[in-house]
Amino acid sequence: MPNLLAMSFEGALTPAFDLHCLEPGRTPPDGWGLACYPGGEPAALVLKEATPAEGSLRGALVSTWDRLDSPIFVVHIRTAKWGALTEANTQPFQRAWGRRDWVIAHSGSLEHKLDLKSRFEPVGSTDSEQVLCDLLDRAAARDARSLGDIPPEELHAWLRELNAHGALTVALSDGRDLVVYADGGQRGGVFVREFLAPHAELSFGDEDLTIDLTRRGIRGRKGLVFSSTPLAAKQGDQGEWRRLEPGQLVIARQGAVIASLLAPPSPAPASAAPAAPEPQPSTGSVRPPRLTHESSPGAIPAPTPNAFRPRARPIVPTTRAERQRYEIVHRTSYKYAQAVERSAHLFRLFPRHDRLQQVLSSEVTCSVGAEQHDFEDVFGNRARRVIIEHPFEEMVIDARSTVELLDVEPLDFRRARVRTTIPLAWMPWQRQVLQPFLLPFELAESELAELHDYAMTFASRNDFEVLDTLIDLNSTIFSEYEYKSGSTTLASSAFDCYSSRRGVCQDFANLFICLARLIGVPARYVCGYLYTGPKHPNARMADASHAWVEVYLPEVGWKGFDPTNGVLTQTDHVRVAVGRNYRDATPTSGVIYVGGGGETLSVNVGVTRIE
Repeated sequence: MPNLLAMSFEGALTPAFDLHCLEPGRTPPDGWGLACYPGGEPAALVLKEATPAEGSLRGALVSTWDRLDSPIFVVHIRTAKWGALTEANTQPFQRAWGRRDWVIAHSGSLEHKLDLKSRFEPVGSTDSEQVLCDLLDRAAARDARSLGDIPPEELHAWLRELNAHGALTVALSDGRDLVVYADGGQRGGVFVREFLAPHAELSFGDEDLTIDLTRRGIRGRKGLVFSSTPLAAKQGDQGEWRRLEPGQLVIARQGAVIASLLAPPSPAPASAAPAAPEPQPSTGSVRPPRLTHESSPGAIPAPTPNAFRPRARPIVPTTRAERQRYEIVHRTSYKYAQAVERSAHLFRLFPRHDRLQQVLSSEVTCSVGAEQHDFEDVFGNRARRVIIEHPFEEMVIDARSTVELLDVEPLDFRRARVRTTIPLAWMPWQRQVLQPFLLPFELAESELAELHDYAMTFASRNDFEVLDTLIDLNSTIFSEYEYKSGSTTLASSAFDCYSSRRGVCQDFANLFICLARLIGVPARYVCGYLYTGPKHPNARMADASHAWVEVYLPEVGWKGFDPTNGVLTQTDHVRVAVGRNYRDATPTSGVIYVGGGGETLSVNVGVTRIE
């Protein structure tokens, strides 16, 4: 059975813990305990039992109690005796500091008791509780009221110092972060497994313990599970367990690794020859960029599926993107089984002209003679209304433009020493103007509630800092959602994309917009073109218009995010039309009043860089 188990999820889950070791005819452990934070609150709920008997009521409780709804769980099953077998000596241990409960579970034994001179005193006689008191005293001495207030390097140093007193593998949590440290002397071990949504029935364990993540309702939650022993899959595909390096520290928040530190290498003797570099652990397969020009300086490195590595943090590029000029050809052809006798069409094929994008020339022609009228729509898009009142069986629309994109740093608006946090504050007139971009899509209330909870995990994981939250959202959609052509339709909703974890650029843009609006950040849909380069592996996917997102930030304005490729937009994205959603920015649309029949549509887009 695992001696130590810790879990961090993207939002709250209610797993069922089946302690088979307490069933009749089995040999029960010396003690067991479970700690969690119901509802994500800073107050911990700790259930534990010393010398449990067969058919324990507390053991049955953790299998059925709905109160165990938490984003963090810490479980300890006692296999080594230390002191009297009482609840005072049974893990996990709990102490309050900084208006939150801290809990710890420790696998291993120190060689001697610590010389504590601490404001925190242990209740029992175990070295594990002493470790918690020592860590809390260090945190209080530097006025760190949460794990997030302690620099990871400093916390790592504390644990390595305590590790010098004996075997130390620990899981520590304050209800917001989960810290896992693997003993530096390889006494025992810690294995980690990452779960990615969507998943159906999902459970894992061994002959003594089963953890069922979905028995009480299937939720699309990403998570990390740390265990002193790998646990076999019982339902669902569990993938592989990976072992932490000796002395490695991992900090998880909302089911994602936010920091990962390895123990510093031991200095080699002066006379020793240079050692051959050790092979690095495989990071698993990483999805290639979908439409991103690989040399784009605006690219934010996306997190890999390797649970050892921290998530990509926002990095401000130090170089500006070069000014670029493109020639764009966009041809759309409609063919009908029967002649169309009367129809009306709307074209949004003229690129936008502003301080960052200059249109040097733009022309749209239609193969069918018609009455035409150009105007600027309510979103500032240049549009053309076409009325055709004579029969045709084929219509070809050619749009040719030359556009120059000015050099810009994607994060040049991020001011030093200034934090913009969620919720954003708007003046009444600003909110009135931005209202169309703050209203989430019309979805069922239950779906909006689920998406709101999902959006808040990004905000919580990034200390409610707006830009960090948006970059995290952008890179997560890129790395965890599958780009799959034909998997959705124009009628597919943001919730459909969220629940299936797949789609195309339009779906990813819709999901980003919906999540941003649910946390109070104005967002709009952008339709345009993406330059991928002549030899880019995904160039065939760029033979059509592309979709991304712009968000409005206070005192900054509209800034572009491309969740399909995990980048901030620079000089590879040519903007054509914007709106609340796809319908406001679609390149071509129309109504057939008389005739028509079956329709065949073909679109071809070419974007060429002009040196």
